[in-house]
Amino acid sequence: MTTVVDPDTEAVLALLDDEYARTIIIETYDEAKSVEALSAACDADPSTVYRRIDRLQEHDLLADRQRLDPGGHHYKVYVARLEGVAIDVTDDGFDVEIDYAEEEAADTFTRLYEELSG
Repeated sequence: MTTVVDPDTEAVLALLDDEYARTIIIETYDEAKSVEALSAACDADPSTVYRRIDRLQEHDLLADRQRLDPGGHHYKVYVARLEGVAIDVTDDGFDVEIDYAEEEAADTFTRLYEELSG
């Protein structure tokens, strides 16, 4: 039997097979974290973490938020949008359902403001 899976779904499943990507999702599930914190959690260089962040964001599994530090500088933190993945076996192959976390209203407003203000 040949299993046909949507290319985007296949890319998400391949990404979830990556140890760094899984660690980033787990670390950001309950609390937004900076690249530095994620780098420490993954025991990886920031460049490696940034590559995984880019791939996770391409598939809407990770969102970024702006934070203001006490010195008045802005920096990004990241929060998981992935809630769950369900895989069912069917007569035709696999049925994959990906559940995403809802964006909070304040985060939606902030994101839209940032997009509009450039």
